[in-house]
Amino acid sequence: MAAQLEPTGLLMPKATAVWLIDNTVLTFQQIGDFAGLHEVEIQALADGDVGRGIVGRDPVLNSEVEKSELEKAEADPAYRMKHKKRKDLPGLRTRSKGPKYTPVSKRGDKPDAIAWILKNHPDVKDAQIVKLIGTTKPTINAIRERSHANMANIRPRHPADLGLCSYMELNDAINKALRAAGKDPDAIRAQQEAEAAEAAQRAEDETDQSSGGGNAFQGFDFSNFLKSGS
Repeated sequence: MAAQLEPTGLLMPKATAVWLIDNTVLTFQQIGDFAGLHEVEIQALADGDVGRGIVGRDPVLNSEVEKSELEKAEADPAYRMKHKKRKDLPGLRTRSKGPKYTPVSKRGDKPDAIAWILKNHPDVKDAQIVKLIGTTKPTINAIRERSHANMANIRPRHPADLGLCSYMELNDAINKALRAAGKDPDAIRAQQEAEAAEAAQRAEDETDQSSGGGNAFQGFDFSNFLKSGS
């Protein structure tokens, strides 16, 4: 059971947890320890199973943790953030303007988007997916290892089609990952387009063959009908 927060701790633990899920690469354990919530509850918040409608709350902006603490925790999964001590309670805010906020209605689509990237663009790094989709590394690993609690219902879907990122953002992430892997994005794209064109031509040829080349009477013997009767 998580330890009870001190009076100078978080004013809105679940809202803070939602913000950390959407805007950092912290592990569920790190977020749970900081927010005073169980790791399982953090997983449920990340998957959208609970907490629908909760608006993320930035703990740095609201003077509940130092930015340096957050950076240390992101660099070291074993590091546990310390709450910032202050005498007065921070003011209420309706929502933060973080770099990545996903509407509650779309959070359930994140696993599908992650599965699509893992399947179609394996060169994209987990850290890129975290920023692109607004997810966490544990969730990505769970989908990659097929150990996600909702794995049976996950089907790969394009993240831009789902509205989780723009096509340009996705394209930039893919190009960056390919360059980091020593590959030429333009050459790979040209190869993919050539393969797609070849597949389309094959399908067209198969359609023509199945329809007899467009001539329904080809190969039919009319000789018996052309003989004159007397």
